[in-house]
Amino acid sequence: MEKIKKECIEILKKYTFNQEVWENFNDKSSIIDDLKINSARIVDIIIDIEEKYNIEITDDELDKLKCFQDIVELIKSKI
Repeated sequence: MEKIKKECIEILKKYTFNQEVWENFNDKSSIIDDLKINSARIVDIIIDIEEKYNIEITDDELDKLKCFQDIVELIKSKI
């Protein structure tokens, strides 16, 4: 679980341009509101995650990803 979290943070950091968003980061941090990642970047993140873990994330699953913990839980459920 910790390994997945670390790897996801590395992926997310590639798409956050303001490093201050990480100061108060936690599992419940909102991808859009807290990390300031827009929907176009979220698609890039999902592609990175799919490639890294060799999984497929459906549009329905994507719609349910609101916070960091949602991403980690989804990956855990698929690997």
